[in-house]
Amino acid sequence: MTRTIWAWLNGALATAVIGSMAIAAGTLGIRRTSFYDWASRSWSRWNLWAGGAQVTVEGIEHLDPESSQVLVGNHQSWFDVFAVASNIPKTFHFVAKKELEQVFIFGRAWKAAGHISIDRSDQASAIASLDRAGQQMREENSAVVVFAEGTRSPTDELLPFKKGAFMLALHTGVPIVPFAVAGSRRVLPKGAWRVRSGPIIVRFGRPIPTEGLGQQDRDDLIQRVREEVRSMRDGDRRKLGPGRVENV
Repeated sequence: MTRTIWAWLNGALATAVIGSMAIAAGTLGIRRTSFYDWASRSWSRWNLWAGGAQVTVEGIEHLDPESSQVLVGNHQSWFDVFAVASNIPKTFHFVAKKELEQVFIFGRAWKAAGHISIDRSDQASAIASLDRAGQQMREENSAVVVFAEGTRSPTDELLPFKKGAFMLALHTGVPIVPFAVAGSRRVLPKGAWRVRSGPIIVRFGRPIPTEGLGQQDRDDLIQRVREEVRSMRDGDRRKLGPGRVENV
């Protein structure tokens, strides 16, 4: 219980402090991506520290600071965001549902930092958002990070992957880097409030090229990436061993 109170209090404090800095920078017209990268990483590391999560990263050599990439992975916990964001060694932007913009302080900081909101109820708006993400990614040689299940999985089951990330990669010809997160569900599963310290493994796979592929290749590409994510995640779950998960 003490860990949980500590984690939630620090999460609120990290968001208030670093989020306010990002909002102020955006208001002042600061556009340096290095500042917002620092803010995102610092916020994530603060939350990991408060939650007692120890993150191990494998495959970091597959992230190329000099080129654009679309990072596609699984999603089981808010700690996925912290574990991934704190360990990407290049400019990056997350893609997530538009509703996050309504979260107090966080939403404004999210927008100021250049992360990308998708309105799932409006297909035309969603396509336009992905087009802007593609333009931003090419201009900055940055990474776009997508949890392709579209929501946190409440179990160990890997949910179907949504097509948005793959359409983005196909339209831009940018390679996809599959990634897997294991162990985060033990720290804070979906629907839970109690935080438990523990190890998390983030693994980045080899880039999968998309140049020369078209929309007709989309479904095969989705299946290939999903199976790669599943294989990496399952391998790392075996490394972590059995653990208790409480959805309360």
